[in-house]
Amino acid sequence: MRTLALGLAVLFAFSDAARAFCGFYVARADSGLFNRSSKVVLAHSGEHSVVTMASDIEGDPKEFAIIIPVPMVIKREQIRVVEPAAVDHLDAYTAPRLVEYFDEDPCAPRYMTERSLAGGAPTAMPAPMPTRTASLGVKIEATYAVGEYDIVILSALDSGGLLTWLNENGYKVPQAAKAVVGSYLQQNMHFFLAKVNLERRGAMGYSFLRPIQIAYDSPKFMLPIRLGTINANGPQDMIVLALSPRGRIETTNYRTVKLPSGDEVPLYVKEAFGDFYRSLFEHQVAAENGRAVFLEYAWDMNWCDPCAADPLSADELAKLGAFWLGGSSPGAQGQNAFVTRLHVRYDKDHFPEDLMLQETADRENFQGRYVLRHPFTGAMQCEAGAEYRRELPRNFARQAETLARLTGWDLTKVRQRMSETGQAF
Repeated sequence: MRTLALGLAVLFAFSDAARAFCGFYVARADSGLFNRSSKVVLAHSGEHSVVTMASDIEGDPKEFAIIIPVPMVIKREQIRVVEPAAVDHLDAYTAPRLVEYFDEDPCAPRYMTERSLAGGAPTAMPAPMPTRTASLGVKIEATYAVGEYDIVILSALDSGGLLTWLNENGYKVPQAAKAVVGSYLQQNMHFFLAKVNLERRGAMGYSFLRPIQIAYDSPKFMLPIRLGTINANGPQDMIVLALSPRGRIETTNYRTVKLPSGDEVPLYVKEAFGDFYRSLFEHQVAAENGRAVFLEYAWDMNWCDPCAADPLSADELAKLGAFWLGGSSPGAQGQNAFVTRLHVRYDKDHFPEDLMLQETADRENFQGRYVLRHPFTGAMQCEAGAEYRRELPRNFARQAETLARLTGWDLTKVRQRMSETGQAF
């Protein structure tokens, strides 16, 4: 069984820069570019958090489960199963993007212009082996049936008893998790467990696993990822899509690093944007020795430039837990919601601690954005045109050097590919 822990896998005011962004969006790098990836939407304000967990796990649903440390006994009304469309929309809206510019005729007259730039009612489910459970020092605090999931909330006296209970009940958590589980118990945390109920799932007709959402109050603002590193097959990618009424969300116990952005790259990247962005991200992870959390997007939800997808409506944001929006009218664009996209590639050696987070008042806009600049190709019968032609090879050279620097790709091969695709030096 693959068990998804939050992470998510044990077995889950316009600035000048913004005005300059105007261009044509042509491609985005959403979470689908990365294997072993998961998405978490985290809506947070004050001490209240709403966490929506989605995963790319495929295959037999009976091999899927979730184990999440939580700060309290989660009640039935604090749990929902949500449709993936809103999560996917937020992923697309915040994804790093490729944009195009087209140079104007350098000989054309210039004019000065001003631009700006759910589930239903609870149903009973059997409580597993109550006598055996008590003998292991484990207490079943609650059981729920929510949508296609059977959910159990546990507390325990010690990690050994809890691990035994988990394995006897089909969760298959390795003994290597004992120290991590014990540290959560020392913090008086409980465990949220969810398995797919195949009979209910079949009756509902779903061919995919819908995201699970939980809400809780806690003075500690964090995402527990350590369980997800115990038996993972290599590093995992997690996209954290954080919503706040105040401003940007950042990590406090790891460096939050802005990815390079705004650089011009060769035109052939348009046909290889996925390869480009994967290489760029891997190169940045290596440059930070695998110990940083990367900022890919930070923006007010009311607008974007250029937009990789339309802004989410207020009702979509409410479904994702933005509880502070109150009674926004259906279909209205989201008000007072600032979105932060964090991307972390993590394993147990480089991320030995959970992600500790904080809500800041920083509302500065940022997006991972990479630029294609198409040269003007018409007749240019003026001195400015002649200078423009002389400068093009230097511009191409700078683009080649930028691409090699961002990705670690071989500069000679980059230049060769540019020549083959019409950007000769």
